[in-house]
Amino acid sequence: MDNVITNRYEFVMLFDVENGNPNGDPDAGNMPRTDPETGYGIVTDVCLKRKIRNFVELNKEGEAGYNILIKGDRSLNSKFTEAYQALDLETKQKGKSPQDVKAAQKYICDNYFDVRTFGAVMSTGDDPCGIVRGPVQINFARSIDPVLPNEITITRQAKTTDDRQSQGGNTEMGKKSFIPYGLYRAEGYVSACLAQKVTGFNEDDLELLWTAIINMFENDHSAARGKMCMRKLFIFKHSNALGNAPSHILFDKIKVTGNDPSKPPRSFEDYTVSVDDTMPHGVELITRI
Repeated sequence: MDNVITNRYEFVMLFDVENGNPNGDPDAGNMPRTDPETGYGIVTDVCLKRKIRNFVELNKEGEAGYNILIKGDRSLNSKFTEAYQALDLETKQKGKSPQDVKAAQKYICDNYFDVRTFGAVMSTGDDPCGIVRGPVQINFARSIDPVLPNEITITRQAKTTDDRQSQGGNTEMGKKSFIPYGLYRAEGYVSACLAQKVTGFNEDDLELLWTAIINMFENDHSAARGKMCMRKLFIFKHSNALGNAPSHILFDKIKVTGNDPSKPPRSFEDYTVSVDDTMPHGVELITRI
């Protein structure tokens, strides 16, 4: 694809949740994920990338080059085979040549936004497409303060089986997990080198990524997740592909502090976001929200 990015980027996202479960832990009865040692809330990179994929699919549905590979419509192996078929390459045979694998991999990168962006492991099945390391990587999000997961009892009148219906009583009991409030911070990276050498991630893809991050919660609202909002998006743009400063120095430019340590935070207004806008030479700070 044309117009491949030539600048390195880092970015910081601040988002919050009010009376919801931002990322349930299946190992803990779907309670909100937390660090057991500190009590800080956690949202995984997988969760965040899923929301970006969902937005792109809604925004670019049916548009060439913006399919989504990682979703539950069909098996991954069938999509890999489809790439071989589109290129008139031999399918369902062991021992693929490196040239065929490379051609199929390029086809996948050209046609699937999430592979072009995040990469993918595509080395399975009879028609493998190799392993792609994507230029965009996102760390786990962590809450600014410890969060307190709650579990409340809820009731419903509709019963699921005839046996339960015959037992009498008007309601059934259930549980709902949530945290009253949490402000989360996630950090990410965009590598121009990987975009140029591997996936072809381009300037249009980059702009779509920022739009998806800003809007990732807007078409994903549910009663379980409560009120989730993207509050801030800070982008550090380097003047070249290799970068002009270490990422941790740039991340330290964004500070989030609570306004009143004597009480638990319950809104974004309970925090102050301070920005040191003195950037290293060759780095530009862009604020999108």
